[in-house]
Amino acid sequence: MKYKTLSTPQALRYSRQILLSGFDLDKQEILINSSILMIGAGGLGCAASQYLVAAGIGKITIVDDDIVESTNLQRQVLHFENSIGEKKVDSAKRTLSNINHFVDINTVDRRLSAEELNVLVSEHDLMLDCTDNLETRNLLNDLCYQNNKPLVSGAAIRMEGQVFCVIPERKTACYRCVSHFFGEQNLSCVESGVMSPVVGIVGATQANEAIKILTEFGEPAVNKLQVFDAMNSSWENFKVNPLPDCKTCSSKA
Repeated sequence: MKYKTLSTPQALRYSRQILLSGFDLDKQEILINSSILMIGAGGLGCAASQYLVAAGIGKITIVDDDIVESTNLQRQVLHFENSIGEKKVDSAKRTLSNINHFVDINTVDRRLSAEELNVLVSEHDLMLDCTDNLETRNLLNDLCYQNNKPLVSGAAIRMEGQVFCVIPERKTACYRCVSHFFGEQNLSCVESGVMSPVVGIVGATQANEAIKILTEFGEPAVNKLQVFDAMNSSWENFKVNPLPDCKTCSSKA
């Protein structure tokens, strides 16, 4: 694929990022030539994708097999009242296209097999995990490590959120290195509820980490679990070391 250079309208549009010390035109051009695979167009995905698209990611592929329901509107900010009954990916694409017409937005509206996901992972530069269950997160983690592609995973429930970044090229701890601490408990916001801005904070953080990783701007939050507590408005970082016997990222894998 031909490397894209910034047009004058794009340079003006993204000027507030280009002004950042150390980011400049070169980083913005990396961003417009980068692609992200995002799994999930719910609360996290809605928040993350709107910032990635606004910031000028070149291509984003959104995978979700669900439809918009009235209970989604409290936190899934890409969908509106007239979107109820519509496929989430169609609603999300329409809104995102209105945010930035320069971005190539692709959608998949069905549940994919591991083999199909593997192909998509290989075709993108980074994966954003915006799913809501542990089994899927572990699968996406495995596929990213197999394809040597970075992963930014997020989760939110009640008044809590977490973000975890994986960069296989740097041999960082993978999601399995932290998820084994979670046990078999697999709650969702359907059973436990979630505060609307919490998913926005976590999703926006995922977008920020993705941009940092893709452009090598700043230091991504690897080998640490970032945990947000909305009740007292605090972030805590917990160090995560790669497990010596991890079936995904260890030498025994």
